[in-house]
Amino acid sequence: MRRYPPSLYTLFAGALAVVLAAALGLTVSAQQAQAATVTVQAESYAAQSGVVLEATGDTGGGQNAAFLADGDWMRFDNVDLGAAGRLTVSARIASATGSGAVELRTGSLTGPLLAVVQTSPTGGWQSWVTRATEVATHPTGSQTVFAVLRGATGGDFLNINWFSFVGEGDGTATGWVPVDQAKWNAQLAQFRAMSPAAVPAGTVRVPEFNATCTYSHSKQDDPIVLPGLPGASHMHSFFGNRSTDAFSTARSLLASTPTTCAPAKDLSAYWIPTLYEGDRAVEAEGMIVYYGSRLPDPSVTVPFPEGFRMIAGDAKAQTPTPAGSPGQFWCAGEGGETGRSADGNWPVCAPKAHLTHQLVFPDCWDGKHLDSPDHKSHVAFAYDGKCSGAYPVAIPNLSFVVSYPTSGSAAGFRLASGMASSIHGDFFNAWDDAALGQRVKDCITQKAKCNSAGTF
Repeated sequence: MRRYPPSLYTLFAGALAVVLAAALGLTVSAQQAQAATVTVQAESYAAQSGVVLEATGDTGGGQNAAFLADGDWMRFDNVDLGAAGRLTVSARIASATGSGAVELRTGSLTGPLLAVVQTSPTGGWQSWVTRATEVATHPTGSQTVFAVLRGATGGDFLNINWFSFVGEGDGTATGWVPVDQAKWNAQLAQFRAMSPAAVPAGTVRVPEFNATCTYSHSKQDDPIVLPGLPGASHMHSFFGNRSTDAFSTARSLLASTPTTCAPAKDLSAYWIPTLYEGDRAVEAEGMIVYYGSRLPDPSVTVPFPEGFRMIAGDAKAQTPTPAGSPGQFWCAGEGGETGRSADGNWPVCAPKAHLTHQLVFPDCWDGKHLDSPDHKSHVAFAYDGKCSGAYPVAIPNLSFVVSYPTSGSAAGFRLASGMASSIHGDFFNAWDDAALGQRVKDCITQKAKCNSAGTF
């Protein structure tokens, strides 16, 4: 869930800064006078003790620092903590057993304490969650940061995928896009004033509605990652709003009426990397975009704000995906999977089964930003059944289910972004506020399964 290429927030100096940062494994703001926005991959340490690396077993995971125990440590050089002000420090962690903390210190192993990220079992060594803590004051500018492991129960207790350091600021130059609070408050007020529809007897009590979309067009464009730069991306297959291109904005999407989705009031843009069988593009038969909730109490869910966008997956992840890998492609239909491609990374489906993939997005939001520099740091997956800490707002749990009209063969496939592990998806919200709000009210908050029309 990492390493998607950062946007080119300016065409010249900003672009160079981002490219250089990506080469170092960091995502850094284009203007250092603004808030810090840094993601540090765990494997990018300059020195360590007790650390081994392993492949992270999820889509886009890259590597992680594995089986860490009390006293183990990593040193990261030249971490830009930005200017003075509030800092949100996060760590993506996984743990099968044991609890403890990660102490982040500056200067040395025993230097000033920057932050403490508390840890506890997450359900497995590859069951990843993001834990965050807020820091009121901190050293500014480039720092040497030590991550020191403090185990409370003995033995190995933690895997770490990455750390992030997000400073306060208006975000206009750093890739943080602030939500218009007055507009968002008005949307929330409209949503809260809605009366829920009566749920008929016999309705399946699952918090869910969907948009059913067909393929629209393909372009080497990405209006989230590479806005205003037509042809700068790998090939994407677009669903939903037919006008989507490199220049798309919330305003342009809402002003465009053609969509391949039902309902027609969903003018959102959805896209994924194009799939190829040999040199032939294989476009999906369709995409079902599910809006649901994994929370025990889905009634806390609110709609997406207008203009909200986010990305799931990692276009730069190029790792094998053998049978049983998390997030892999699979076969839907009669007969299911009958074998694997020669490289082991793709399923071969029975004649009446089709290649399928489901891509799941985060379901908690920071409540402050429509977008972030990596298009992921403003959202996180729910932890312990709730949204809290730096991500207190429950949003619909979005997922793409894509079905391709092919069964595959031993030759396998490739994505425009590379291997199967590089599958990723983008969402740019352009729903009619009232239509989206009523569906969230009726279907998700009441825990009732609805169709594309938003009815039971």
